[in-house]
Order: sequence, then structure tokens, then C-alpha cells
Amino acid sequence: MPLPSLNTETIWAILNEEINDATVNQLVWYYLGYRYDSSCEQWDTQEVTPEWRDEYAQPPDFIANRPPTVKLARSIPPENKQLLKEQLGFKGYKIGEFGPRQTRRATMASWLLSYMQQNQSHVNGTK
Repeated sequence: MPLPSLNTETIWAILNEEINDATVNQLVWYYLGYRYDSSCEQWDTQEVTPEWRDEYAQPPDFIANRPPTVKLARSIPPENKQLLKEQLGFKGYKIGEFGPRQTRRATMASWLLSYMQQNQSHVNGTK
């Protein structure tokens, strides 16, 4: 199944839990540079930056595991940390209506939005 285009509609769909966890993980993996080679049934990490490739030879599950999500959050440039709020008007989740899973999805959405900001010409609604 093809990944959704990287745009603000997709970011909102992640925040609103309209896209399943597996697809959200795959989106982040794709933009980190991970590619699955089905012919040899292995991950190709040639496009993955060394700071990710050295720690995660296989793409991590950001929903299930906190450490890679913390690394993802730390990799967002300071000037892009508030993009969900500034560009999309996202006010966060209501108290009692979120847990670690939603927090991790919001981090992933924030990272993807930051990626879009940094790579405007590279993204343009395409994968």
C-alpha cells in the first residue's frame, strides 16, 4: 500500500489518529531514509544518516519504544519545535485523553512537519 503524501492533511490525520500506527512509522522511516528491499528481504540504509543508521540498523518502532522517539524529538531543530502549534494551530491533546502512544504520534507528526519545513522543494506533495 502506498504511503500518504507528506502534507498538512497527513499531519492532521496522524494527530487525529486517522492513519494507523504502522503507516505512521513507515512514513517516518521513509523520510529518515530507510528503504525495504523485498528482493533480499532486508532494509537498505544507504540514505539513512549515520546518527540513525549506527544506532538503528533496522527502523525502530516509534510508537512502541520511547528511546527512538526521544531521539526523533531531539533531532527537530529548535526553530521548528513549535510548528504544530504555530502552523497548524494544534493545541495538544486534552488531559485524560492521551497517553504515551498519542504523545509519540504527536512527536512523529512534529518531526514530519519539521522535515517538510526544511525540505519544501524536496517534498511538494510527493514521496
